[in-house]
Order: sequence, then C-alpha cells, then structure tokens
Amino acid sequence: MKKNNQHLLVVEDDKGLQSQLRWAFDDFEVAITGDRVEAINSLRRIPPGVVLLDLGLPPDPGGVTEGLATLSEILALAPETKVIIVTGDNDRANAVKAIALGAYDFHQKPADPELLALLVKRAYHVYELERENQRLHQSDENMPLRGIITASPQMLKVCRTIEKIAPSNITTLLLGASGTGKERCAQALHELSPRAEKSLVAINCAAIPENLLESELFGYEKGAFTGAVKQTPGKIEYAHEGTLFLDEVGDLPMELQAKLLRFLQERVVERIGGRKEIPVDVRILCATHQNLQDLISKGLFREDLYYRISEIVLEIPPLKDREGDVLVLAKSFLNQMAMEYNNPGLKFSIEAIVAMEAYDWPGNVRELESRIKRGIIMAEGQQITEEDLELTSAPAEPMPLNLKEVREEAERRAVIRAMSHYNQSITDAANALGITRPTLYNLLERLGIKS
Repeated sequence: MKKNNQHLLVVEDDKGLQSQLRWAFDDFEVAITGDRVEAINSLRRIPPGVVLLDLGLPPDPGGVTEGLATLSEILALAPETKVIIVTGDNDRANAVKAIALGAYDFHQKPADPELLALLVKRAYHVYELERENQRLHQSDENMPLRGIITASPQMLKVCRTIEKIAPSNITTLLLGASGTGKERCAQALHELSPRAEKSLVAINCAAIPENLLESELFGYEKGAFTGAVKQTPGKIEYAHEGTLFLDEVGDLPMELQAKLLRFLQERVVERIGGRKEIPVDVRILCATHQNLQDLISKGLFREDLYYRISEIVLEIPPLKDREGDVLVLAKSFLNQMAMEYNNPGLKFSIEAIVAMEAYDWPGNVRELESRIKRGIIMAEGQQITEEDLELTSAPAEPMPLNLKEVREEAERRAVIRAMSHYNQSITDAANALGITRPTLYNLLERLGIKS
C-alpha cells in the first residue's frame, strides 16, 4: 500500500525507462515527467521529497546543460528536496559536478531498480529527518521565553513569574543547583525589561580572586594601588541604566557584602582611592547555588544583605523534577549540534531515550548538553545509543500503595511522555496513547497539565 505523503518525481525522457521506474517504487506516489518545464510544473503542484533526474534532457539529450539547469531550478524552488542524478556510464565527471551544485547522490545507468529504490528510500529518510529538525527548531522559537526550552509545568511556572516581574525594577534572587539555567533566566528578565536596550553586565563572584573583586565591582582611581595607571570604572558603573547580574553571590566576601549593601541602599558607588560618590541607576539580579539561610546561620552571609537582594526569590527546579523536559531539551540540543558536526540525520535510539528519562541528571541541563555532544561525536551509525551517551539506568522509585495515586501518577507520566515525544501534538500523542483527542484533553485538564 502506497504512503500518499511520500512523493517521488522522476525526470526522464526515455519512455522505456519511464515505464520501468514507474513501477519500481511501491511505497511512493510517483510522478513521471520528460523535460524541465513538465518537471517544474509538477514540483510546483506537489513538492516531492526526492527527485530522480536524468541529466540528458531535451532539447539537449546528448549533453548535460538542460539537466544541470533543471537541477538548479529544482533546488532554488525546493532546497530541502533530495535530487538523485541518473547518468550514463561514462559521465561520472558531470555527476560529480551535479553533486557540487547541490544534488544528493547519483546512480549510473543502466538503472538497477533495487539499488535505485534503496537510494531513494535513504534520501527520503534524510529528507524527513531534516524536516523534523526544522520543525523542532521552529518549536524552540515558540517556547514561552526566548532561549528557555521547556514543556514542564514546573518551568512554565518559572517563565510566567519572569514575565510578571521583568517590567519592574525589583531586585531578584535566582536560586538553583549548578547547571539549571539561572543565567539564562537572568538574561530573560533583562530582555523583557524596559532596560533591554542597555547592557546586561554579569560578574561571577566565585571566579574572581577576593583581592581583585572589589576593584572589578566598584572600579578605582589612578594611583589607588600599585598598577592602577588610569582611572577605571567598575562593573556597577558599566551597568548604568541596564542590569547588573551578580552570579554566585553566596561567595561574596564579608567585607564586600557590607559595601554592596551600602550601594543597594544608597545607589551610589565610590571607586577605590576616590572621594566622589557616583550615582548609578541599575537593576540588580543575583544568583547562587548555595543555601543562603545556612550561610547566614554560620555567620558567612549578612542577613540584612539577604533581605535586600531577595525582594523576589525565583527557584529554578533541577532537571530531574521537570516533567518531560529531558526529551524536549535533548531533541533541541541534538537539532542544534548535529548541524554543527555535519551529521543532520542523527536520532536517538529507543534505549537511549529510556536511559535519558530514567537518569537523575545531577549536572542538570549543562550535563545533558555535554552528553548529547558526546553522543553525536561517538555515534557510529544514524542513531545515538545509550552507550554513546554513557548512561546507565537509574534505580526505580518506590511506588505508593494507594491505587488511586498509582493510577494518577501512571497516567500523568504517560501523558507527559507522549506529549514530549510528539512535540506537544495532541493528535499524535492521543494516537500513541490509544485514546481519542477529547479523552486526552480531559486527561490534560484533570491532571493539571498544560499543552
């Protein structure tokens, strides 16, 4: 039975070969044309995934001029279409030229139907994979916030909070483990704020030595210390009218905590070695992976500073607690990085998907991105395996005894997994679950899952 969504266009002027090729592809809807005009008209009506193109077309059946012109026109109209050149035994040089112009592959006459069918199926498979990658890329652009890729209710709640607080100047504290995306959330807060046209100045308080951190933040005057050969504004001044992002603020030394507190209260800075107070208009965002309440109890973080920087606290959940996000993020990373490594046809094996969903991801999104990159490099075929990702299955969580809880938890996981697998398509997810669209809509509503 033919798959009506798989279209093959054959451009061949030899009537005998036309008849032979028409019946060689059982899985395709085949359109036969004999010259460039017919081929382009057919392509405009129903864009094919694959084209079989003879280079020797009328009015130049003995040459390749018309065939190469047809190739160029096809790729201009449908650049994603895979064109397989069918050429004579002694015309390999022109076939290579066609490959250089953008053809996918070539096959030399006399045509071998079985080999040609294999080439066409492989080309169509690549065509479908590239279309899927393009669709995933477009779905990334339709994410709730630019650069934040998510489908989980936990992160969607974070995104809604970001949208609410971004237009204000309220000082915001981002809490979360390393690799959860605190910096990306800070960028989203800046990009959605009235200060988006100005600078977002970021400084990692844990990455700069303590003796240099003060001058980095507040700047210094010429001659303030050895090596201070010119007046240098600090990061706070550079962020004037924009946003200052203090990453790993929990590592800020106690002496600088007092100076930062004064700035937050007065909104003026005084450079090292200077006497002049410089007013600065800036929004403050802070982030840390540490428990600041524990640091306060140990005398390592000022309580009054904590209350100044935590007017709004935004907690970024770890990846293991984001239902369905592992697969959504994995597909997005694969889509981006497979292109970079010139391997756009890659996909995950079923075992790799199961392993990713079972793994706890202690390194969060950063670890997931690293493992996907490793998998792309290590993959030997067209699939990334569990071994390529260096993943082992995590132990199963203990199940509750209450049957209602078991049923609801199983339904929730199945629905979220299906929605993630099929990129939030209600129709495809319902088909995979073996239920109707209305039933799936009811489940989404009852379980509190937003599609």
